[in-house]
Amino acid sequence: MKKSRISAQLLAALVLAAGVLGLTSCAHKIYYNPADNYAGRTTPPSGLLERVLASYTVNGSSGGLEILDGLRDLRRNVQNTITSFSISGYAGGNPLEIFNYPEEQVGYVLNQVDGSLTGISYATEASNGAVANFGASPAGAAAAPNGAIFAGAAEGAGELIMTASGGQYIFSLPGVYRTYINPGATVVLAMVRNTNALYRVVKINASGTPTPPPGAVDCQPLLLPTYCVVPVGPTPTSNPAGANADYDHPIYAYSSLDASTIYVMNCGPECGGTTSSVLALQASALNINNVPTVDPSTQPAPLSTLLPVANPIPVPGGATLVLSDASYLYVTGQNVTSNGLLGGNLTLINLSTGAVGKAIPISDGTKTRILFGDNNTLWIGSTQCANGVRAAKATSELAAQGYTDQAGNYNCLTMVTGIGSSGPTATIIPAVVQSNVSSVAAVTVGYPNTNQNLYYYGSLTGLCWVEAKGKMYTAYGGQVHAFYTGAAITDQFEPGYNTTPAAGTELNNYNFTVQGTVLDVVYMDATTNTNN
Repeated sequence: MKKSRISAQLLAALVLAAGVLGLTSCAHKIYYNPADNYAGRTTPPSGLLERVLASYTVNGSSGGLEILDGLRDLRRNVQNTITSFSISGYAGGNPLEIFNYPEEQVGYVLNQVDGSLTGISYATEASNGAVANFGASPAGAAAAPNGAIFAGAAEGAGELIMTASGGQYIFSLPGVYRTYINPGATVVLAMVRNTNALYRVVKINASGTPTPPPGAVDCQPLLLPTYCVVPVGPTPTSNPAGANADYDHPIYAYSSLDASTIYVMNCGPECGGTTSSVLALQASALNINNVPTVDPSTQPAPLSTLLPVANPIPVPGGATLVLSDASYLYVTGQNVTSNGLLGGNLTLINLSTGAVGKAIPISDGTKTRILFGDNNTLWIGSTQCANGVRAAKATSELAAQGYTDQAGNYNCLTMVTGIGSSGPTATIIPAVVQSNVSSVAAVTVGYPNTNQNLYYYGSLTGLCWVEAKGKMYTAYGGQVHAFYTGAAITDQFEPGYNTTPAAGTELNNYNFTVQGTVLDVVYMDATTNTNN
């Protein structure tokens, strides 16, 4: 009798254990980390593999870097036992911009308050400390992916500041406001506000008595120079006609995918000049180790001979920002319209023929971000968009008919579909409609920012592509907003699993808003640097 009772109890315990084991084995794991991550990358402390990094400031002098789960669209973990993830050791007051290099698993964050540039380890999710400093409120900065060179434009001081090989070099270059470093860290360019000139940095061959090259603007260190700043072709002072033929308020530079060409955006009328265009220069001629033997300001600019048309290529729609997919250059900028206001445009240049397509109207404002997304989409961000032709159109439409159409939508994000063809379509996101009449329904923004503006999110200062998940995250009007690209959602961990939201549909951002003013966003786990 006793033996039977013990046997029965043992059998019941075994059945219960088997049941629990079965239930456990059938349950879905909340977080799954594969044995081998992409490209051998380390699983970070957060355990997240689709990370969106958002920089924010609370009051302009206190800020940080928060990590969001770009797969599950959360600022916390699923269990809510961890309410937020962040980069440890970082405390920049106004982290204005993040230079994102996922291939190297590093990022560099520019603090606008003191001009410091701080390195971030994506593997450890921690600060690596300051790598450079460009002085308070730098106008622009650039960082090489391999961390070999950093450059900043201290416009107020009239200085180009460069950090290389552990040393800092401060060059006198009055009015400098843009810098550029190519992905290979072999080209360093500088642009000066309101001029038709371009400058580059060269490295002098080491010797007992290093000699500055002809035409050098400044060399540092002064007594035994290592680096010098020289013009790239004619300057307005040396040859106004020659300079104007090549440059017209250069504002941005971009490397071709094969690294043979540097495309310089001539801002033209948008910046007070005459003609907006794309200028193609030979990258080899701009190499930091290519030291001129004659005064460059007396020589022609090193124009690329690879273009099938005349160089530079005029772009009437404006040229301030560009991206390429090897078939086209996608050039964005603004032109001056008939009413004297600026209007935003996208222009495609066929790289095989050099043909310039018709300007496609997009958001107004200064172009800040341009990025490809899933589903053959292109996304373009701008700032200060409520002062252009679209805002004026909204005012006139409301006065004339009591409602606006999409020509009067002056939000700062543009989604372009049909990329890869010569006829893409642009849509302003979100697609709002203002209305004062009962016959037309008003369409407001999905999730208003703290100012409660129902029709305008504000400036777009950050943009990133959560690859293969059909989502674009943005820093839009000081807060995180995310939008679908039109892909079917097939990952069971995503909130919209088993649905296919229309391209441009906004996600509910309730679970991934960030406390403070969001300044930038990047995708830390992109497969390549060019994808974000």
